Amino acid sequence: MPKASPTTLAARESYPDWSLLTTWVAVVDSKSVSAAATLLGISQAAVSQRIKLLEASLETSLLDRSTRPAKPTTAGERLFEHATQLLQRADEMVEGVRNLSRAKRHIVRFGCVDSFAATIGPTLIRGLSGASRQIRLWSGLTPVLDSLLENRQLDIAVTTSSVSSRPGIKRQTIFTEPYLLVLPKDFDLSGCRSFGDIARRLQFIRYSSRSVIGQDVDRYLEGLGEFFERSYEFDATDPLLSLVSEGLGFALTTPLCIWQSRHLIPTLQVLPVSRLRAAGDPYPVLTRTFYMAYRENEMGKLPGEARDVMLMAWEKMVARQMGPAMGLASSDMWVELS
Repeated sequence: MPKASPTTLAARESYPDWSLLTTWVAVVDSKSVSAAATLLGISQAAVSQRIKLLEASLETSLLDRSTRPAKPTTAGERLFEHATQLLQRADEMVEGVRNLSRAKRHIVRFGCVDSFAATIGPTLIRGLSGASRQIRLWSGLTPVLDSLLENRQLDIAVTTSSVSSRPGIKRQTIFTEPYLLVLPKDFDLSGCRSFGDIARRLQFIRYSSRSVIGQDVDRYLEGLGEFFERSYEFDATDPLLSLVSEGLGFALTTPLCIWQSRHLIPTLQVLPVSRLRAAGDPYPVLTRTFYMAYRENEMGKLPGEARDVMLMAWEKMVARQMGPAMGLASSDMWVELS
């Protein structure tokens, strides 16, 4: 193999940093600086600063800022094409090197949404770990975990996303749970036939629209024609249910999220949404489904083992712990898949 000349090596010192290229690909893929910031888990200001550094490094404009939203220039589009290919090759390079090490240590990197990691995560680790295998567990929001899986920073991800933006990633359904109505323990529901009736007496406390669960609830309420003031919103369940337990409002959340904050259950009422009615009919059920995603033909029998462990853990928790604690039947917390 020919050696690189000193001139070539010196030129490489001026190449853009990988983080700048990753940021540029995220901006173009997500079509906005704000969406890229969410995807990367950094601030919009940090994304803008990285783009400016990249433009300075390449001595060209990458964004046409005269449009709203700003669009890539011709140079920006060309950079996106090359950067996407480079990053994919870099992923393959890093993963190939890491695989040599992981093959000896049998380390498996799992990523799960927060409520799943906090409740089923311990059983997952105990059920799959052993002398020949170590489980590493990460938690986070669905978009972040999906991105980590696609970029080969995770081996398996458990999220609420049913589709993949890259080929070769398989998704299997684990289970589906319904959203539940959560009220303060001493709230008198008599005389309340709809969410609107409750909202005249309590504030609606919601998940932020940054989260998938918040987006699901927002779409559900809009479909019902229910619009509530955005007084309180949170990314996490614990502060949301803490306000409900203090009598400051009501919320819609899921059994697994409630179980994540189970220390608050004695101060809450938990009911199926079908207890309320819209135009005389019970409210339709809103659900969320968990999917296990992994790269096909790379994980052997592990995905099947993992799905069995997770499903058995869920069934056991619903029947023996969650149902009795919330005063609900298993059928109120688990939607059978057709």
